[in-house]
Amino acid sequence: MKKIIYALAISAFALGCKTSQSTISEKEPVLATLDLVNVKDDKVMVTVDPGKINTETIIFYIPKMVPGTYSTSNYGAYAEDLKAYDHKGNELPVTVYDENSWGISNATRLDKVTYWMNDTFDVSGEGGIYSMAGTNINEGKNFLLNLHGFVGYFNDLTEEPYQLEIIRANDLYAGSAFDLAQSSEIKPGVTKDIFRASRYFAVTDNPIMYAAPDTVSFKVDQMDVLLHVYSPTKKFNAQDFKPGMEKMITAQKDFLGEIDDTNKYAILLYLSATPGDGDAAKFGALEHHTSTVVVMPEEMEKESLDESLKDIVSHEFFHILTPLGVHSKEVHYFDYNDPQMSRHLWLYEGVTEYFANLFQVKQKLISNQDFYDRIQEKIAVSQRFDDSMSFTEMSRNILEDEYKDSYYNVYQKGALIGMALDIRLRELSNGEMGLLDLMKQLTTMYGKDKPFEDEELFPVITELTYPEIGEFLNTYVSGTTPIPYDQFFTRVGLEMRQGQVAVDYFLKDPSTPFITVNENGEIVLRDDVELSTFFEELDLMGGDVIKSVNGKTYNVQNVYDLIGDAAKWSVGDAIEFVVERGGEELKIEGKVVEPMSTGKRLVEIMNPNGEQMELRHSWLKS
Repeated sequence: MKKIIYALAISAFALGCKTSQSTISEKEPVLATLDLVNVKDDKVMVTVDPGKINTETIIFYIPKMVPGTYSTSNYGAYAEDLKAYDHKGNELPVTVYDENSWGISNATRLDKVTYWMNDTFDVSGEGGIYSMAGTNINEGKNFLLNLHGFVGYFNDLTEEPYQLEIIRANDLYAGSAFDLAQSSEIKPGVTKDIFRASRYFAVTDNPIMYAAPDTVSFKVDQMDVLLHVYSPTKKFNAQDFKPGMEKMITAQKDFLGEIDDTNKYAILLYLSATPGDGDAAKFGALEHHTSTVVVMPEEMEKESLDESLKDIVSHEFFHILTPLGVHSKEVHYFDYNDPQMSRHLWLYEGVTEYFANLFQVKQKLISNQDFYDRIQEKIAVSQRFDDSMSFTEMSRNILEDEYKDSYYNVYQKGALIGMALDIRLRELSNGEMGLLDLMKQLTTMYGKDKPFEDEELFPVITELTYPEIGEFLNTYVSGTTPIPYDQFFTRVGLEMRQGQVAVDYFLKDPSTPFITVNENGEIVLRDDVELSTFFEELDLMGGDVIKSVNGKTYNVQNVYDLIGDAAKWSVGDAIEFVVERGGEELKIEGKVVEPMSTGKRLVEIMNPNGEQMELRHSWLKS
């Protein structure tokens, strides 16, 4: 999962997250039905028929947590009026165990379970659920079906085949990588879509977004890619994003080579019109074997949205390597209501994030320096966390209070672990082997249907590579020793050099904003940070209260508008600030200049030797 995090505090401002269908068993499937036509009070009726039951009691579950989120969601809390019926339509006794589980007595007589399911987007705070793992019910317009938020399961039946039947209006289109087995009109204006899955995981692994048709498709090698977009105000359409997505996925396929055999991939993009006001407010994406759900704000400009999608979707696509392709038993046999965490988030999320950046420089989508800047930013953010924490211990206990706040570091230090491991592999192999080569070997050894034992991964990697790699993993991943980045940078001819560096308009680095807020919720230029050339040229000063910019008023309530609007500025544009200084209101006019600040920047050394040049070329170009 890749999530975009926005946070503002008094002293810091930072702008920071499945398998193809196998042959379906001939055994009678569990039948799940969603009625998207007869919506009641913004809720959908769900019916689940388990088939013949041979035990007197059975437990029905709705997931507490789902793969890829690493946080508790409690989707069962959104179910209402859950009832069990026998074949004659009589109710059976139901005992509520907790938010996500119900016991059913006389289960040999059970015909079906029914319940009304609410969505998460219009719940205050979305119940803590990440929007990309959430659900939306907007009758007649949009149904975002992350199916783990609708369809439940019975104990001991998760490995049985499922048949999903969705009743919907004729004018709504299903965007999904889920293979549609059958679709037929059951009455005027109403159609039933039927999907078949090999097991419960394959249901939750195939999200569907129903909306008016707004879809484009393209082919990359032998893979069909579907882009399905929902833009509530029609600001965007799928065609707007096709060029960028096609270019990016083509580059990813070139980077991966033969390792990827995915033949169909779907990108479901939901754009939130009123974030936090009855609509999705947490942005990012959630991976699946053959698709990803992306949620972003509709208010973004196309250029910024294109750039964000490139980073987010590329991360999710690379999850086909891990954990979707290479994973432990904890992931493969995921327990939705009593999850056991793997030790290897550094692999599942960290290496994925590393590849999402590395492929861009290898495929010439970004420059070497752009890549170095991203690495430097990840180091800066990661050092806000405990750098001596064992990554495997953190991963295994990520749901515990002591560790859960460290999850964001998976995308920072986790990616840096991947970088350092890649450099070390190339150094030991004289440039012949890198981290992607190791992933290819692990994919051949395991693959999507053969999970590994959690504790066996490091010895296996050591056996496939070098003893020094085992030492690296035990020292920097399971151990508590911080990674000596400078040593790795020296090997590839890089150094941290002092000088003038380009910065964002309102952010010096990921942990050092130029602005803060005062007790009145006003935006203030900090007086304890050296301001950039942008502010200096305008004669703005630390302590100035920013009232408006170019006629638009800003405060803590719309500070993200300020950041978004600044992204549209170009050098040379006229600009007007109204600030309060010493109790006096001042109008300050000038031109936008490129913001520069004194600091250190990761750059290539002036005169690298031959070994450094060769290793850097192997790392970034071969």
